[in-house]
Amino acid sequence: MASNHSARLDLPYLAAGQLQKHVTLNEALTRLDVLAQTAVVSRTVVAQPADPDDGALYILPATPTGAVWSAWSEGDLARAELGGWTRVPAPVGTLAVVLDESAFVVRGDDGWTPFPVRLQDLTGFGLNTTADAENPFAARLNKALWTALSTGDGGDGDLRFTFNKAGAADVLSLLFQSGYGGRAELGLIGDDDLRLKVSPDGGTWREALRIDKDDARVWFSHGATRAETVRLTAGGDFIAPDWARLLIVTALGGGGGGGAGASGASGVRQGGGGGGGGGLSRAVWRVEDLPGHLTVTLGAGGASGVAGGETLITASGVTLLTARGGQPGASGPAGGAAGAAGPGIHGGNPGGAASAIATAETGRSLESPGSPGGGGGGGGLDAGGVARAGGPGGAGGVLACLASGGAGGVSMAGSSGSAPASSIAVAGGGGGGAGAVTSGAGPSGGVAGGYGAGGGGGGAGVSSGGAGGAGSGGVVVILIQG
Repeated sequence: MASNHSARLDLPYLAAGQLQKHVTLNEALTRLDVLAQTAVVSRTVVAQPADPDDGALYILPATPTGAVWSAWSEGDLARAELGGWTRVPAPVGTLAVVLDESAFVVRGDDGWTPFPVRLQDLTGFGLNTTADAENPFAARLNKALWTALSTGDGGDGDLRFTFNKAGAADVLSLLFQSGYGGRAELGLIGDDDLRLKVSPDGGTWREALRIDKDDARVWFSHGATRAETVRLTAGGDFIAPDWARLLIVTALGGGGGGGAGASGASGVRQGGGGGGGGGLSRAVWRVEDLPGHLTVTLGAGGASGVAGGETLITASGVTLLTARGGQPGASGPAGGAAGAAGPGIHGGNPGGAASAIATAETGRSLESPGSPGGGGGGGGLDAGGVARAGGPGGAGGVLACLASGGAGGVSMAGSSGSAPASSIAVAGGGGGGAGAVTSGAGPSGGVAGGYGAGGGGGGAGVSSGGAGGAGSGGVVVILIQG
């Protein structure tokens, strides 16, 4: 037998040949007015209002009171209309806005509950986009905010995200994409160590960081320390960059000048000795320990027979590092002597001694790693009129990157020393000693190359001795690490 009401909203149907059809139709419209876009005044008012607004709708709480409400059940919808009340049963699934709570509730078998409570065991959720089987939760938006529930609102002020994977061999990660291609991944990727990987194309991945779960040791597969090298070839202030944590400093003093050659018409005449290389000093400082910015004073290279200048590094008036200047070579005619080494933490290489009976001595090299070469000794002229050649300058730098010393002269000036072929070393080669001549003025010693090297000794002559070669100036190299 056909029902005279609709199955879900219980709307009354018009019967064939029915009189006063408007009564049945108005009843159906009233129910629709209640159940479509349902908005209730309250769901906590217990006492039946005495003078409600026409159309006011309430969800009845437990044990309502009043001539009409007391006869109805908890959860019913009560509508004020034309001075009376109409009871409207709400089917399961009815959604309603509760105006005095600004809440959204839904009718279930167990009564009215806040709508979010019903959002359980969902198989997918899409926010401004469509979720699918691969991405059951999907959101398309420009900003997102998560904020902790404060103690004033019933929380504890903390906010902690918890992610869990099934086992150590599984993956738990945050994948960062560009144009839907993977570019970075952070998490527990295939084990329980924390890893960070990056990719240029989403296919080739390189691990940048790993933190061991057992001992918290950190590995940077391709290195992580930022490093820059600064070469200071002029004095002045050096201010470490903000990112700097460590300064590794190498300082060279100025190289000493070569000694002048002897002269005379007869007798044993010897050329001057080679100048000594400038002192080499090193230091390692934490930037946070420095009393202020650094002030650098570079030692000048010594002229003929003059010592090289000191290289100083100070901060707020406190001397932090000194690299002594190289000593000059001794002059003739008493016999050229080797230029003395600078007395720094690591001395520069001594220069070579002059000789009137053989080729003059070679300037020393590599006696201290990275140190500059000494100048070669000047050649002498013996009593028999035999002119001796000058000695070569000593090499500077390190075995893997040498700066050659200048060649010794044979009855001519000594050659200049050279600078290192690579930027990993700065110490120069010593100048070559000049050879003696049998007439006229003696030739000059070769000048030092690079930084901190000694000049070559001047050669012996008849009318006058040759001048010693000049030493090269000091330098400061700072490796900055951060």
